[in-house]
Amino acid sequence: MAGVPQSRRSHREVRTRRAHWAAHMVRAGACPQCHELRLPHRVCPHCGYYNGMPILEIKEKKS
Repeated sequence: MAGVPQSRRSHREVRTRRAHWAAHMVRAGACPQCHELRLPHRVCPHCGYYNGMPILEIKEKKS
């Protein structure tokens, strides 16, 4: 019969599996230029810098 476990999972096995679910979440870090939050390995959407070099030219928003 498919889908029925052969034996019960131990507490350690279940807790270990549940403990690592957050490891794959993307964590935002502060941009070294403007100190706004940005995703890792991506150009900062606020200032346009990546790895200390200007990559994008960001136009300022009008209020």
